[in-house]
Amino acid sequence: MYTYLDYNSTTPVSKEVLDEMIPYFNQMYGNPSSTHTYGQKAIRAVDMARVRIAKFLGSKPDEIIFTGSGTESDNLAISGVLNNKKNKKHIITSSIEHSAVYNTCKEFEKNGFKVTYLPVDNNCRISIDDLENAITEDTALISIMLTNNETGVIQDIKKVAEVAEKNRITLHTDAVQAAGKMEFSVDGLGVDLLTISGHKIYGPKGIGALYVRRGLKLHPMIFGGGQEKKLRAGTENVPGIVGLGKACEIAGENLERNIEYLSKQRDALEQGILKNISFAKVNGGLAERGSNTSNISFPGIESETMIVKLDLNGIAVSSGSACGATSRETSRVLTAMGLSALDLFSVIRFSVGLGTTDEDIEKTVQTISKTCNK
Repeated sequence: MYTYLDYNSTTPVSKEVLDEMIPYFNQMYGNPSSTHTYGQKAIRAVDMARVRIAKFLGSKPDEIIFTGSGTESDNLAISGVLNNKKNKKHIITSSIEHSAVYNTCKEFEKNGFKVTYLPVDNNCRISIDDLENAITEDTALISIMLTNNETGVIQDIKKVAEVAEKNRITLHTDAVQAAGKMEFSVDGLGVDLLTISGHKIYGPKGIGALYVRRGLKLHPMIFGGGQEKKLRAGTENVPGIVGLGKACEIAGENLERNIEYLSKQRDALEQGILKNISFAKVNGGLAERGSNTSNISFPGIESETMIVKLDLNGIAVSSGSACGATSRETSRVLTAMGLSALDLFSVIRFSVGLGTTDEDIEKTVQTISKTCNK
């Protein structure tokens, strides 16, 4: 059996989610903008998904905007705020953001905006003091991710929100890797904008959602027929929306149990590797982390070689973000954490999931131990 330990890249669509989606491909296939019965069935399905996601996030249904992906949600959040506050030209983010945020900020930087990229310590955490010192009268937006996709390290978004509120600055957080792996709510975090993605929580690819706090005005990113409060025009992806709604419902109902299970498997993997390989290092291991992610350096062993050897032994892992997998550059996240060159080129990211078994963990530990010894 093949062992899949790359759940941060994507997850399989659960049977319950797929079963709920299928009728909207070939039975209830109406356009939600149509007034006839088929269209009304479609819009009711979209509305139900909005209710389910709102319950999962602790928001109101009308605060949920559907998009085509987590990346699109991040882009809409950032561009929507900045293009609506043209008199303010400063953004604060971190040096470890997902490319969907980081590269969007880089693009605004090319167009005359000033961007402050907050540094992190060797445990992948930003400093609240650095955040406060970076704020100016020109600051329009703060965007800090909740859980890092490479290390799993959690940022203290509640404290970030306190700073943002005190200075009347809009706050966005990318929660794509946090959803389903830790407990949170939009009010508990204190954020104005929050991003999630379907395919990270056992839902379909090609669908994301953006929480937008009531009263916050955004500039549209896609123009057309006026769907999604005129923020994201285009005929809605009804099967995808239904799938995301169901995935959120399932994740919410089983959250505590899933967190416990994922943490158990992640910890067993780390303990087994560290016990058998004395030189292995867990990056960000001293910080609070999401329940399923482990980033480990094996100094002296090239990560790409390790990934190939593990794949030949029926184990799927990665060296970092799937969105940067085609690049031969070192990880921006781990570089910001101050890892040595030896460690940077020997990193493996393990991300367990609900399908990870005890046998998968044992097989992986044994295979890595043999590979490292060779």
